[in-house]
Amino acid sequence: MKASDLFVKCLEEEGIEYIFGVPGEENADFMISLEETDKIRFILTRHEQGAAFMAEIYGRLTGKPAGCLGTLGPGATNLITGVADSNMDRSPMLVLTGQGSSERLHKESHQVMDVVGMFKPVTKWAQMVYHADNIPEIIRKAVRIATTEKPGAVLVELPEDIAKKDTQVKPIEPRQFRRPVADDKIVNQAWDVIKAAKRPIILAGNGCIRRRAAGQLRKFAESTGIGVLNTMMAKGCGDMDSEQCCYTIGLGGKDVPAVAIERADLVISLGYDMVEYHPGLWNPGGTKKIVHCDFIPSEVDENYRIETEVVGDLAHTLWMLNERVDAHGAENLEFDHSHTKLCREKMTEEFEAHKDDTTEGKIRPQKALWDARQVLRPTDLLLSDVGAHKMWIARYFQCHEPNTCLIPNGFCSMGFALPGAIAASFVDPEQRILGICGDAGFLMNVQEMETAKRYNSNITIMIWEDNAYGLIAWKQFNQFGKHTDLAFGNPEFVALAEAFGWNGFRCNNAADLRDTLEQSFNAEGPSLVVIPIDYDENTKLTQRMGELTASI
Repeated sequence: MKASDLFVKCLEEEGIEYIFGVPGEENADFMISLEETDKIRFILTRHEQGAAFMAEIYGRLTGKPAGCLGTLGPGATNLITGVADSNMDRSPMLVLTGQGSSERLHKESHQVMDVVGMFKPVTKWAQMVYHADNIPEIIRKAVRIATTEKPGAVLVELPEDIAKKDTQVKPIEPRQFRRPVADDKIVNQAWDVIKAAKRPIILAGNGCIRRRAAGQLRKFAESTGIGVLNTMMAKGCGDMDSEQCCYTIGLGGKDVPAVAIERADLVISLGYDMVEYHPGLWNPGGTKKIVHCDFIPSEVDENYRIETEVVGDLAHTLWMLNERVDAHGAENLEFDHSHTKLCREKMTEEFEAHKDDTTEGKIRPQKALWDARQVLRPTDLLLSDVGAHKMWIARYFQCHEPNTCLIPNGFCSMGFALPGAIAASFVDPEQRILGICGDAGFLMNVQEMETAKRYNSNITIMIWEDNAYGLIAWKQFNQFGKHTDLAFGNPEFVALAEAFGWNGFRCNNAADLRDTLEQSFNAEGPSLVVIPIDYDENTKLTQRMGELTASI
């Protein structure tokens, strides 16, 4: 058997369903081998970065890795931003790159560079195939590493001459094993600390969006009454309608959720990664008591000084805590929930303040997100790109279910939402999928509009148009009272949509936005909705948060 055929059979054995990418000359053997399988679907993209973002979203939504493919040299370098985003945001991914013949890797040669060395800082593991017989071991190891908590990206590089070699080895059958769990002694210790608290609060991070963990978290919060603050990446781990839901922390400036955690005497940290929202911003000085529960030990940080650490499968840890709640009797817990009730009350008022806006010419972010929430069903999906809109989505868009609002907040790369929405449409074509982009982020991967049309992706992309790098302007203004020149021009987006064969809509009036969004979802194929966004609200929000927190 040819090595490239073996490579594909190993991917089949691992249950890989999709590979997104742009082929090249050096992975031609692999592509021909891939043509022979009906178990793996290859999605041809217009840029490798788009392919990497697609694989990332597939991994985040399914918990299973997809492949993203590029050739050597520029193909590999084009992949790296999406790969780094996937790795830092804990999404399983297989990065598959070609390479020149192993006979010329020791010297200067056309398009040859050290791809493995370049990817090592942004993957969990990166490995070149040196011998055809090693392919089953490498693929098995790669998938295992990619999917082991915390999940992330792995790279496998296949040189063109190795791909042509003959081999007689067979794929290795994957096996599933239980994750390690915490012992009773340490869980008892954590429970003792929790019971002794007066004003506890839960800080739910990325690890809580796993469905088993989210279910156990909801039970724990409901039975104890402890309020839940989620990071941007943990949206939906608690139902927005739950009395324990205290919404989202992470805007950077002092907001009502920050006051809630400030008034707490214990933070129960669940599945939290520091990259999501640094503890120096919510626990300056490291004085807060913290119970750390996660799949892996905590990072060392002067502002994250833990009282107790429970390491093991997060869902199981929460199940063990729920057993102790039941044994103790929830009615016997003496917690003061005033800080979390106040947070929920004040934030709920904030969400509703502009729901009936009828502004013309510009639409407030608050209204845009209220209408988006009304149009999307509980299990539908919103993807946020990176820009000023991300901060508004973090604060104003809340969720009923885990993994129904995806925000890149580790590596935080622009250009995420359009290719991500396309990948989501492969996962569930019946789902309503809304990507929200700034005009800057949208144009960074605009070429994938053709990919969406080619596959008839049932998605809607909403562009918040302000003709500038709005988030940078907002940040600069908050720090310096002014900002540099960040303005640019844009194409006529509706005409652009039509040129790519999309449905195009422009909505200038707030009163019409909900109907426009409904039209976009009811139309066949991909749709683009463009709104002029009122980013005067950015600085108003900064001021509003200061006034709000000062009053409570």
